Amino acid sequence: MIVSEIFRSLQGEGKNQGRPCTFIRLAGCNLRCAWCDTPYAREGGEEMSVTQVLDRVWLLRGTHICITGGEPLLQREDVLKLLEKFSLHGYTVEIETNGTCDFRDMQPYASICMDVKCPSSGEKSDLSLLSFITPRDCVKFVVADEDDLLYARAVMSRCEIRGEVFISPVEGSDYRAVADQIVEENLPVRFQLQLHKILGVK
Repeated sequence: MIVSEIFRSLQGEGKNQGRPCTFIRLAGCNLRCAWCDTPYAREGGEEMSVTQVLDRVWLLRGTHICITGGEPLLQREDVLKLLEKFSLHGYTVEIETNGTCDFRDMQPYASICMDVKCPSSGEKSDLSLLSFITPRDCVKFVVADEDDLLYARAVMSRCEIRGEVFISPVEGSDYRAVADQIVEENLPVRFQLQLHKILGVK
């Protein structure tokens, strides 16, 4: 598999925000989001075997793993092998995905955090995948403005989402305006600032 980096940090978003976590960031992505915070992971990376990845993770310690990217599900076969190994060793795993690749074969081994792309990103997710989200999983909308919030609301009204939904303002946007609109419309979401950006960590 092609790995951009493996490191320890705090989980910055989603259901496990604030928890110490080992991140496996895979290289390569099929999207070019306007507000991507890891453009370096779109290309390059280091070729590593599943065993080498496991060894690196073991040395870093910790039992919570996040497989992210880029778009990790572009390396589906290797990710599945990795997940099978992690399940044997008692790790808890979550996968962050951009909502363009089917994740159902990953769900027996990992929770899914699906990032639904809003208009300001310049990209689109496959909304049909939302029907496969379970209560164990979550969905994230990163919003830059009112149009993005309107889009998120429209998606939630059209699609049944059984997992928890997070709204995260883009760094530098009007956080208070987003929060106020969520309260005013009583949206069934959790407002969440991206912790890793506030702390200046990965």
